[in-house]
Amino acid sequence: MRKLILFLFAVTLLSACQTPENGETDSTKLKRYDLKGTIISVDKAGKKVAIDHEEIPGYMSKMTMDFPVRDEVVLKDLKAGSMITAVLIVDNPNGKFWLENIVMTSAPGPGDKPLPVKEEVAAEGKPMIDFSLTDQDNKPISLKDFAGKSWAVTFIYSECPLPDFCIAMSKHFSDAANKIAENEKLKENTKLLSISFDPKRDTPERLRSYGLGYLGKDSKATDFKIWKLAAGKDEEIRKIADFFGLRYEVDEKDNTQFNHSLRTAVIAPDGKVKKVFSGNDWTVDELLRVLGEEPAK
Repeated sequence: MRKLILFLFAVTLLSACQTPENGETDSTKLKRYDLKGTIISVDKAGKKVAIDHEEIPGYMSKMTMDFPVRDEVVLKDLKAGSMITAVLIVDNPNGKFWLENIVMTSAPGPGDKPLPVKEEVAAEGKPMIDFSLTDQDNKPISLKDFAGKSWAVTFIYSECPLPDFCIAMSKHFSDAANKIAENEKLKENTKLLSISFDPKRDTPERLRSYGLGYLGKDSKATDFKIWKLAAGKDEEIRKIADFFGLRYEVDEKDNTQFNHSLRTAVIAPDGKVKKVFSGNDWTVDELLRVLGEEPAK
């Protein structure tokens, strides 16, 4: 018991002493929230954990999402299935967040079963489901519009203020669209789709303006033949989001904002899910590589 207490004290001390990667962060502007939940998965290489957490009063609804963990000493001892408490640090001016003061309140035993997999969540090799949406030109689009193409899909909403979330996803997709437009081999058979989960505000006109703003005035992709932005009925968007395991909820404190996770997926020309990226640590070049890979023989 004494060793356990010392270990927990050391973990807490190490977490509390860590500093943000950007040394210019003003600690007086950081917000702190108590977090409690269950670890779903641990990505030690990516220095993050996926946590099914309880509601964070005054900040976030109950959901499952990825959280950065900057202390590698703490990270190496975390395991899927463990219940934890932690402090969520939010650096609003810089759009950053991370976990500190992580303490395991219970750990999975050696005989415990692994956490159940949600069968409805997309996995590599599963056929992409059909859908019915409206694009930035107010035209209907569905799965058949991507038949025989290699394409990627991500989720955004135009009023998202976080640099590491929708802004990063749209920057990546617009950069990818511009690169594809310059590549004769890719541009005829490669597509991108950003789906908004804010259909009330993200009208076709707004999505077109939003996309043009990211593409830039010198872009060769402004005809939106490569990158499409779309929305639709809430139940239709929710169906697609559920397929990919994306979680999103309206912020109770501000109904113009959403608390949400991140999912980006690549669909192969045969219509099956080829790759699912969780979080925001993938690059444009990595996405293009997966999109342009030759099918296995």
